[in-house]
Amino acid sequence: MTREPADNSAAVQPRIRTPKTSEVVADQIRGQIVRGELTEGDTLPPEGQLMETLGVSRPTLREAFRILEAEKLISVTRGSRSGAQVHKPQEAVASRYAGYVLQSQGTTIADLYASQMALEPYVVRTLCRMKNNSEVVKALNAHVDYLLTLVERSKLEAFTRGVADFHLLLVKLTGNNTLTFVNHIINDLMINHKQGVMRRDAIDAEVRKQRLLGGMKSYRKLIKLIEAREEEAAVAHWRLHLKNAHARWAGPGEGERIVDSLNT
Repeated sequence: MTREPADNSAAVQPRIRTPKTSEVVADQIRGQIVRGELTEGDTLPPEGQLMETLGVSRPTLREAFRILEAEKLISVTRGSRSGAQVHKPQEAVASRYAGYVLQSQGTTIADLYASQMALEPYVVRTLCRMKNNSEVVKALNAHVDYLLTLVERSKLEAFTRGVADFHLLLVKLTGNNTLTFVNHIINDLMINHKQGVMRRDAIDAEVRKQRLLGGMKSYRKLIKLIEAREEEAAVAHWRLHLKNAHARWAGPGEGERIVDSLNT
């Protein structure tokens, strides 16, 4: 009887990649930064001392530094005798890369705004349920006061950024770090899109001012509902506010556009 050849396919394993020494060094320093063992503004030891401590060559150490510089975790002053300066991981860096991913996937403006509609009503409900929301109300009112000064001074670009900051503040006040980070990504892309809409669709300055003031009245109403803990009314109001805003910013001709993270 002829025997079938043995199936050795399971024995074929992918090649194991051994990390470069510079990557190992970068991992070690990165770990210290992420764990808080090295904090914002700390200075790494001079190159010579690090080379001796880590047992690596100067080219290897400098390659590790280049990796960490690209991640914005350190900054190196060329020619300085002091060590590299440490920086905490930055939301903006991760947010920018996340934007690249969304853009490469063909994510639309409508998709972006739909995510805001899914997130913020939950946030409003959470704020209404907080045991002591006096500080929340105080912070939100202070931000609206700031926005109103921008309207009066016709600082439109700063106002657009300030509106995004209001949405960021809403989420941040829940104390949920994950939602805050996700919202940061959404709002960075929204700011870029809104600035593009304003360039493409210029309107009379007085008409725009009245629209902005109307938006601020809606913000004040939301804050009052949160303060009164009128949960269902607050959620319903904010859903309507977002729906009306989305009709303006993500309507026909805009909602189909692909998010643009390259001009943020």
